[in-house]
Amino acid sequence: MNTDQPVIQLQNVFQSYGSTPVLKGIDLSVSAGQVVGYIGPNGAGKSTTLKILIGMLPDFTGEVRVLGMDVKTQSLDIKRRIGYVPENAALYDTLTPMEYLNFLGQLYELDPAHIEHKALELLRLFQLSDHAHARMTTFSKGMRQKVLLISGMLHNPDVIFLDEPLSGLDANAVVLVKEIIRQLANGGKTIFYSSHIMDVVEKISDRIIILAQGQVVAQGTFRELQQQSSGSLEQLFAQLTGSDTQTGVAEEFIHTINQ
Repeated sequence: MNTDQPVIQLQNVFQSYGSTPVLKGIDLSVSAGQVVGYIGPNGAGKSTTLKILIGMLPDFTGEVRVLGMDVKTQSLDIKRRIGYVPENAALYDTLTPMEYLNFLGQLYELDPAHIEHKALELLRLFQLSDHAHARMTTFSKGMRQKVLLISGMLHNPDVIFLDEPLSGLDANAVVLVKEIIRQLANGGKTIFYSSHIMDVVEKISDRIIILAQGQVVAQGTFRELQQQSSGSLEQLFAQLTGSDTQTGVAEEFIHTINQ
């Protein structure tokens, strides 16, 4: 891949579910080593964009390239080099973390001895050593999320797509994941991060893309976006996505429950 090429590129991308349009002409590009925060209200098209990028939704129109490869024609080659951590994934509950990670490692054609050593070490770092051989049926949401995070990075991908990766994590794990993201980017990895947690997006992202009703309504560094609003990212987000009436709604809510 030419190092001057964007690592992620979408040009004039449209996607509909039946007769309902979800993405309405998305254009964006991401360079190597960037942490990109991709934010928008529910239904804006964030998860749809991620599913297109990882090759799960091939029926879009427009052009999408990841690591210089066409998502429609080179999906398998792309999948070997990317990691994906979904917001809600169906883990194989009857497996243990070690069995699950061994299975995934073999799909990526990693050496079995290497998988064993690496998986055990990563579980230890997420404080899951004592549960490495326990069935995941009894795991909390936070424990499951840690296993998902490990599974998305076990094969050392070049690009990592994260959809609400902090969901269910305790405070210490949140700090750890934020630091992992920053160090991965410093090492040249590209992180495409979708979340509702504005303060985290604001702190870890090199660039922020705001999506509303299937269209990019703003993008840039946090400082560049602040030129449109002197407040926080949350305030700017509310203005651009039409949700800046929340104060009035909250007042009405309080008034109603006090009746």
